[in-house]
Amino acid sequence: MENQLNQAIIIENLKKAAFDAPAEPGVYIMKNDDGLIIYVGKAKSLKNRLKSYFSGEKDVKTAILLKHVRGFETIIVSSEYEALLLENTLIKQHSPKYNISLKDGKTYPVIRITHEDFPRVFRTRRIIQDKSLYFGPFPDGLAVVRMIELIDKLFPLRKCKRVKKNGPCMYYHIGRCMAPCCKKISVEDYAVHVRRVVTMLSGETDTLIIDLTTKMHDAARTLQFEQAAQIRNAIQAIESLAGETSSVEDLNPENRDYIAWASEGVLTTFTVFAMRGGKMTGRDLFRTRSAANEWDSLELFITSYYDSVRLPPAKIYLQNFAANNDSAHPSLSMKKFDLLNSWFKEKFGYEPEILFPAEKHHEVILAMVCQNAKEDLRKRLKERGAGPALDEIARALNLKTKPERIEGFDISHFDGKHPVASLVYFKNGVPERKNYRHFKLRTVIGIVDDFAAMREVIKRRYAKLIREEEELPDLILIDGGIGQVNAAKGVLDDLGADCAVVGLAKRDEELWLPEAKKPLVLSKQSEALKVLQYVRDESHRFATGLNQRLRSKDLFFPILESVEGIGPKQAAAIMKAYQSLENIAAAEPAQMAKRCRLSESSAKAVRAAAKLTLKERS
Repeated sequence: MENQLNQAIIIENLKKAAFDAPAEPGVYIMKNDDGLIIYVGKAKSLKNRLKSYFSGEKDVKTAILLKHVRGFETIIVSSEYEALLLENTLIKQHSPKYNISLKDGKTYPVIRITHEDFPRVFRTRRIIQDKSLYFGPFPDGLAVVRMIELIDKLFPLRKCKRVKKNGPCMYYHIGRCMAPCCKKISVEDYAVHVRRVVTMLSGETDTLIIDLTTKMHDAARTLQFEQAAQIRNAIQAIESLAGETSSVEDLNPENRDYIAWASEGVLTTFTVFAMRGGKMTGRDLFRTRSAANEWDSLELFITSYYDSVRLPPAKIYLQNFAANNDSAHPSLSMKKFDLLNSWFKEKFGYEPEILFPAEKHHEVILAMVCQNAKEDLRKRLKERGAGPALDEIARALNLKTKPERIEGFDISHFDGKHPVASLVYFKNGVPERKNYRHFKLRTVIGIVDDFAAMREVIKRRYAKLIREEEELPDLILIDGGIGQVNAAKGVLDDLGADCAVVGLAKRDEELWLPEAKKPLVLSKQSEALKVLQYVRDESHRFATGLNQRLRSKDLFFPILESVEGIGPKQAAAIMKAYQSLENIAAAEPAQMAKRCRLSESSAKAVRAAAKLTLKERS
């Protein structure tokens, strides 16, 4: 009975963790009591897949697996394709008990361009470090075959392994080879075709797909359906494969670590992705608590992470530092790297190369690493709650109670036009967007008076709450300085509303209390300040969004209505669908016509008007 109760508690805890899992694609790793990996799975949505383990009927295999699972980890990747590759690597690396054993050791196919004067292009599963170019890996083997067939037709490169021959072979006579063996083409001219193949496999395929699509339609019109079907298959192969570069498997043999982090107050999560032999072989998460700055925290992490068991690789890639951090300055960063490099030299006898991403591929990997760090930090903050930060706010502002309900306000306008105010609502440090409100201001149209605007919105909001006997917030946060705070406080006093008010000024992140002679300055690492900044930034974002939409009407409508046949209703429909002139100028007329219920000729005229307007402005 006790064992059944314990198992029920374990399942309930796993279920809660599953419901809190990220919705992104990725891999999940299930572990037993001893922390051993017993199952690795992939998912398009980690949350949906993990939730499915705890709902509905279970088959025998799933029921047996769940009896042994005591916890799981998730690794977020950028696509389902990435998840498939990573799952394959981790299963081979760890041989989990409840996964199908991959005893054949097969890997996904790649496309190889050999390193020769007259290179060959073919499909293979073997990676040879001889300066050949490799593209892939590709899980879809059939698509690889079609891609190779297409390359053979478009770029008749040599097929035979030996270049020297007495005369052209059969492939030359059927137009499938340029016969470099018989000097029918020079090295330079042959290289032009090879570069085109590289371009196509690198993902620059737009022009090729347009050309093939035209040929497919031409073949269909002339009733050459078999040829049209072959071209269709070729297009599908290109779209399936071309440009499919992976962040978890990139065929680069250099050993690398990618380190990224996410911080909130004193909490920081460091994440490390290890790439060995061109494959991601692991992900480490480390949770720290520190009031140190970004560089000092990283330095401490690196000197703790690498040891005699976990040796540093040849290259270590770091995410870029925050712009407002001293370490963001290259000269200062290099001095700090000198100290770190000395530590590497003394401890390991060599200095790994510490790099910031300069190429898109490394940026993509680090973005994925950073996303995993942010996800873990989100879980930590949720586990802990905002209680400590709210307690700190109460102490710093000398409040009567913990500010569990905070309402934030901001004013937005453009030279007095379209003045609006935003209200955002936070409960226990978390935004409740269903309680957000917009106010179109009435008393300051055509004038710039932020104090009057603040008085209007505060009066409208809290006169209504008092009249309807609704609960007042514990704290009101104003996006602004002492002037706006005093304006708000004056209205609250007139209403008899006993609410605490504070302003947060952007310039130096200073806190202003009513009638204060000088601001209150909290540490930049303060968790209380982080919560207040979150409220302020949300209120600013929410107010600015509405103001921009209102301003866009002034810009859009005269331009759109200048087109013959476009009235106010049609202009409103176009504006709602595309939001900006840039989007309209880039839209396909046929799509616009269908989406906004216009004739195609009107859609073309609208797009032309948008392009002309943008050109005149530039």
